[in-house]
Amino acid sequence: MLTTRELQDKILHLKKEKNVCILAHAYQTHDVIEIADFIGDSFALSRKAQSAPQNTLLVCGVRFMAETAKILSPNKKVILAHPHAGCPMAEQLTVEELRNLKKAHPNAAVVAYINSTAALKTECDVCVTSASALKIVRNLPQEEILFVPDRNLGGWLAKQIPEKKFYFIDGGCPVHMQITAEDVVLARKEHPDALVLVHPECKAEVTSQADYAGSTTGIMEFAGKSDAKEFIIGTDNIIAEHLRFAHPDKKFYVLSKKCVCEDMRLITLQEIYECLMGEAGEEIILEDEERLKAQTSIDKMLEMNA
Repeated sequence: MLTTRELQDKILHLKKEKNVCILAHAYQTHDVIEIADFIGDSFALSRKAQSAPQNTLLVCGVRFMAETAKILSPNKKVILAHPHAGCPMAEQLTVEELRNLKKAHPNAAVVAYINSTAALKTECDVCVTSASALKIVRNLPQEEILFVPDRNLGGWLAKQIPEKKFYFIDGGCPVHMQITAEDVVLARKEHPDALVLVHPECKAEVTSQADYAGSTTGIMEFAGKSDAKEFIIGTDNIIAEHLRFAHPDKKFYVLSKKCVCEDMRLITLQEIYECLMGEAGEEIILEDEERLKAQTSIDKMLEMNA
């Protein structure tokens, strides 16, 4: 039986031999993070992949992330490490449903969270990430915003941009939505000196009590730069573990034991090894028409967030 280190060494050898770039989302476990070429939020990974010299990208994340990588790197082979690794939030709205919403709100700018399918992106004016959403939505010329699919992130934006009118669907991340206001109260009682850092995919009752709300990368950067020594982390629990490795002089606690993305956990070292051996994974194929239409909304995001 192989040890973790031995399996990692095999993966490191194979990815070099086969000219493969491994992209790992920050929600991956630490053993996967250690063998990745790039680690980060979903869109940041796709951007880094564009400049990677390798011709094959192995995405250790969920399907919409692999689709985004393919949109931005159409000439590269993109493999999703586990075919069943999806994002429930990204799949909450169909293209036909969005078209009907657009008809109901003809004056609204259609803003899609990056956590959406490639097909959905083809019907949107601009994409946003949790880090870029505030700047982009605030600077859109339209006074009405149709924000999909996450009403929690959208609601967080609406509170900060009261001059605009927002429309939402009843969508959001089922993992982050499990965190409750009571979780924050209990965590503060247990760790009174800790700052509460949460993702804006959490419900308003949670973000309103936080000391900081921002993207996964934003949470990690805030914790690293802060003079505080204790933090309660309100996003996937693996982030608290990564932060413990990065800042051993500080303490990190999880806000809710329920905040675990099971789709991300489908990807293991063994799965990655089998992908590199050509025995697992799924190549992402997008038709040119869909890819180019989806890229328009991404290009608009890059232009507005420059």
